[in-house]
Amino acid sequence: MDKEHRDYIYRVMDYLSSPSQFHFIKRAEELLKDHGFIPLREDERFLVERGKSYYIKRNSSSLIAFSVPERFDRINMVSAHTDSPVFRIKGNAIAQSANLRRINVEGYGGMLLYPWFDRPLSIAGRVFVKDDGIKELLVDLEPLEILIPSLAIHQNREANNGWKISKQREMLPILSEEGSDSTIPSLVAKKLDIDESSILDMDLFLYNRVKARLWGEDGCFFSSSRIDDLECAICALDGLVESEGGSSIKMCALFDNEEVGSGTKQGALSDFLVNVSKRILISLGLDEEDIFIALSKSRMISADNGHAVHPSFPEKSDITNKPRMNGGVMVKYSANQKYTTDGESGAFVKNLMRENGIPFQDFYNNSDETGGSTLGNLSSQKLSLKTCDVGLAQLAMHSPYESAGAMDALYLKKLFKAFLSL
Repeated sequence: MDKEHRDYIYRVMDYLSSPSQFHFIKRAEELLKDHGFIPLREDERFLVERGKSYYIKRNSSSLIAFSVPERFDRINMVSAHTDSPVFRIKGNAIAQSANLRRINVEGYGGMLLYPWFDRPLSIAGRVFVKDDGIKELLVDLEPLEILIPSLAIHQNREANNGWKISKQREMLPILSEEGSDSTIPSLVAKKLDIDESSILDMDLFLYNRVKARLWGEDGCFFSSSRIDDLECAICALDGLVESEGGSSIKMCALFDNEEVGSGTKQGALSDFLVNVSKRILISLGLDEEDIFIALSKSRMISADNGHAVHPSFPEKSDITNKPRMNGGVMVKYSANQKYTTDGESGAFVKNLMRENGIPFQDFYNNSDETGGSTLGNLSSQKLSLKTCDVGLAQLAMHSPYESAGAMDALYLKKLFKAFLSL
């Protein structure tokens, strides 16, 4: 692996260390500000000028950033999502069991449960406190470590033959021995150095504390939490800030809640993207007819990772399309339009990658295996655009520690940069 690929995957792994979607969006905001992007608010008038760049957040977990050239006739946008399957901490979370105090949690998204056992975990998210109104704070309780212990083989002889895992009984992490009087609010208050009584509510999640790392000969692979889909998200942001020239408004849209169907105010099924897109064009002086024309010319590349061929289960992949890690950008197809790519949009993106020397490969699910929907499929229900679904090949999707090819991230970033420079 050459220096350019190695340097970029280390950058990606640094952003993957974000312990929650709220922390990632905070870092995204800092990156955009460093590149001169100006914040906007939904509850204020958009005053958008040509030659400038802007961003807007919703719920602190979704973000749309865009740059406006002097002349444009459309919007070119890339999208990704910020959430991953995790455990969310319930209210009144301390549960006593035997002589141990555990934290009551519930699953978020389609999780692989067994990799959560016997792994160092901590807690992160956001907190709302009373402070001349209601104030939002980010929190990460590290260096606190907690753990979900598995049941020993001596007490579960069927452990290696498969068993149904109960989230409510088995997946509660141990916090302390009996006798402690700590609570989740008291731990948060201590970490933030605030009065516990000021805490009004919280959105807190478990996260895996094992750091991202390269592995394999020459570091050709890497593993981390939240590869799906923060890898695509940081590539999208970098593609935006590095893009230049062209005759399109350049946009990056990052949505929350993809893992639970996107049907929230900050998800791809919300009005966030369509409202922001139209408000940009209105602010730039376009009338209603001009807006329809601009949107009809616009395009989206929706980015969400997909499955590499698993060496132990090759039969789970398609019989003729076998994407591999470090094989380049996957162009994703589905006859039932779970992925939005069709011949026109696929040809457009493949031609762009050929012109820029970017390797790519096709992805189809095995016809007997159901695949999930993506942002392109969902967002098109609110804003119909010519859309191509892409992603990078990875293993162990929806595990708390996923794996992927170390070279592919740079390929995806280069695609986004080329697309947004048109």
